[in-house]
Parts: sequence; C-alpha cells; structure tokens
Amino acid sequence: MIDRELSHGMRVVHDGSPAAAPLLLIHGSGASSATWSPVVEALAERHHVIRVDLPGCGQSPPASSYGVPDQAHRVAGLLDDLGLRNIPVAGHSSGGWVATSLAEQRPELVASLMLISTATGLDALQPQPLILRTLLAPPLGPLLWPRRSDVMIRKGIRATMVRPVDIPDDAVADLKNITYRTFRKVLAGNGAYVRERSTPERLARLGLPTLVVFGAADPRYYPASAQRYAGVRNTRLEMLAGVGHVPMFEAPEATAKLLLDYLD
Repeated sequence: MIDRELSHGMRVVHDGSPAAAPLLLIHGSGASSATWSPVVEALAERHHVIRVDLPGCGQSPPASSYGVPDQAHRVAGLLDDLGLRNIPVAGHSSGGWVATSLAEQRPELVASLMLISTATGLDALQPQPLILRTLLAPPLGPLLWPRRSDVMIRKGIRATMVRPVDIPDDAVADLKNITYRTFRKVLAGNGAYVRERSTPERLARLGLPTLVVFGAADPRYYPASAQRYAGVRNTRLEMLAGVGHVPMFEAPEATAKLLLDYLD
C-alpha cells in the first residue's frame, strides 16, 4: 500500500502494481477508504487499486460543500491528475451515487460502474435502529457524537450488518474523525441527489455496463427495492444471501469474486 499526499482535498491510497489495470473505489457516507480493506488484497492481485477518503471523512480535511456532484467533481480532478481515462469505478452505499455522478459529469472517465449496497432512492430506507436514530439526529446526536467510544462506533456499524464481523480498527478510527456537522451535510447532499432522480433512472440514462451487488438481508435499505435495478439496460443485479449493508466486511471473498469476475 502506498499512502499518497492529499489530492483535491482527498487522501489517496494506492494498492497493487501501478502497471496493472486501474480500479477506483469510493466509500459511503461518513466512512473511509478502510471500508474496502477486507477486499483490497484480492483486488490488488490483478488491479492498481485507488482508494480515496472523501473530504471530511477518514484522514481528509473538511470541504466547503458536500453535494454528490461536488464530490464527483473532486474525484474527476484526481483522475485527471493521474492521467486516467475509461476506468471501472466501484462505490459502496452513497459512494455509488458519487460514482454515478462522476459518470454523468465526465463519461470519458468511467468505463463501468459497480454499485454495492447503493440505494435506488430514499424511499428504500428502512426504519433505522435506535442507536443510529439517536446518533444521527437532534437532540441527542450533536451531544453524543463527539463522545462516541470505539464500542459505540462498532455497535453503530454492526447495526447495518447481519453477520458477526470483527470490524477493522482503522475503520473505527477513521469514523471518529468526521464531525457531526459534516456528517449531516453529507447526508443532506445525498438526499438532494436522489430526490432529483433515482439511481435506476440515472443508470438508464447513462447506459454504462453496471454491476449492482446488494445484501439480501440489508437492514438499512429494503432488499426488495434492489429489483428496480433488474430492468435497467446493461445492468446486472447480484443478491448476496444472508448479507447486510456492508458486504466487504460480511462476505469479503464473495464480494471480491463478484467484482473480479465482472471486471474480467
């Protein structure tokens, strides 16, 4: 792993041979590049894997705006700096919206999309567990957020999963870095993006080869909602049985295999 300096306000991590075919990975709301850690080794055997910490997340400094198109614009700047074009881009959860927006803004940069646990829209959101409702909304959220312990953060992550998983320490440490105010701005930006147009509608307009991976037991978004992807041209849907919202943690081997098979 090579941890590069900041680029366009984002920490950038490179894994695998720089001579290999590139693959860009984008994390979800409030998370970091560590979200991908369990699958990176397998992916990096065949690809030059590029991971980012979006602004305000992980080890990246805050930014002036957190709208999905703004995030995608920054990622486009990074790819321009690296001289990369026509590459596959994978996004987890709301990272899939950033990947989709990147393809909308700069279609020459994106060869294909791989969306993991990316919701079709806000109407797919399930009633959230108590710990997430408490942490993410007033009145208790702003008070508890800066006091989150490692145990509390792990409990919050596990609320989105269904399999017992040892959550990597770097993922927990990175989650500590995002402020409550930034996290709320990220969520607001996400909501504005999918209220304007749903993910399947956006993919239909793009027509790009797209793989959608969804946990069949996702407790965050209704798994049945993923069937809306099935009718989108050039889109393949894969449901992972007994897996929740974070397949990279819950089923890393199966997730990496799906991505590699699709890339091949």
